[in-house]
Amino acid sequence: MRIFLYIASIVIANVVTASFAPLVFGNFIVPMGTIFIGATFIFRDLVQQRYGRLNAYKVIAVALLISALTSWLLGDTLWIVFASAITFIFSETFDTEVFTRLQGSFQIKVLVSGTVGGIIDSGLFVIIGLSPLGANFLPWALVSYAILGQAVVKTVMQLLGFLVLKSLRRV
Repeated sequence: MRIFLYIASIVIANVVTASFAPLVFGNFIVPMGTIFIGATFIFRDLVQQRYGRLNAYKVIAVALLISALTSWLLGDTLWIVFASAITFIFSETFDTEVFTRLQGSFQIKVLVSGTVGGIIDSGLFVIIGLSPLGANFLPWALVSYAILGQAVVKTVMQLLGFLVLKSLRRV
């Protein structure tokens, strides 16, 4: 079930991002799927907790292929698919390695590793995929706002996940 939730959250993030216009709060730009991207880090940690680090990497590899295929089938340009794949590799790897090395409760590990993964995901995707360096969807003047908007939403998702996991551990 954990693996299914992890992969499903990735596919849902891709579909929602492709189907809905981004949220715009002043200069802050947040694709709608960002909410689900934040959840993927929580589900990935649950996969690692149950199946171990090596198997988590195997699941990440499968999820990467499914994510890239979904993105391409939804009509994203090859540049966006490429940027998404590169971002996925780095953010999921950092999440996995921080989760592995961090001491403390499972909930703290989820909060910190997911926040690190989310910040890396936000920064890399906006720069590689959306900035003038990539597909040129955003001018440089808006890049920092897009990164910050996405990072904040993903961090909030990690905090909500932390609170849910903490309350479930008490039951």
